[in-house]
Amino acid sequence: MAVQEISIQSEDFDVSIETKALTEGCNDAGAVVTFIGIVRGDNELKLMRLEHYPAMTAPEIGKHIDEAKRRWPIISVRVIHRIGELKPGENIVFVGVASAHRRAAFEATDFLMDYLKSNAPFWKFEERSEGGNWVKASGKESEEIKRWR
Repeated sequence: MAVQEISIQSEDFDVSIETKALTEGCNDAGAVVTFIGIVRGDNELKLMRLEHYPAMTAPEIGKHIDEAKRRWPIISVRVIHRIGELKPGENIVFVGVASAHRRAAFEATDFLMDYLKSNAPFWKFEERSEGGNWVKASGKESEEIKRWR
C-alpha cells in the first residue's frame, strides 16, 4: 500500500496509525523516524489559527519531499500539517520517514521539519489574553536551513 505523502487537514491525526502506514507492506525498512509538533501554550496562548492557500501549500511541501528523496534513500514519507483553530497541547504537524537505515531517516526528517518551519506557506494568527496578532517569521528557521545548502 502506498503512503499518501502530504495531507493538509483540520482533523487530528493518529500517530500510531501514521507510523505503521510508513512500513506497511514493506520489508526493506530498518528505521522509522517521526516528529510530532504540538501547539505550545507559552505566553498565555489561547488559540492558534493556521491558514493556507491550497494551490501553493501541497506543491511547496512536495518540492521539499522530492529534495529529501534525492538526498537520502527514503522508502516512504508522510507529512501532515493541520490548519484551522488549534489549542495548546494539540498536534499540529507530523513528519514520518522510513528508510533502510536510521541516519537517513533522522536526517530526512530533520531536513523536512526545517523546511516546513521556514518555507511552507502557512499563515499563523495567535490569540492571547491581551488580544491577537498575525505572526511573522522570526528568521531563526532561515538560519537553520542554511546547513542543508
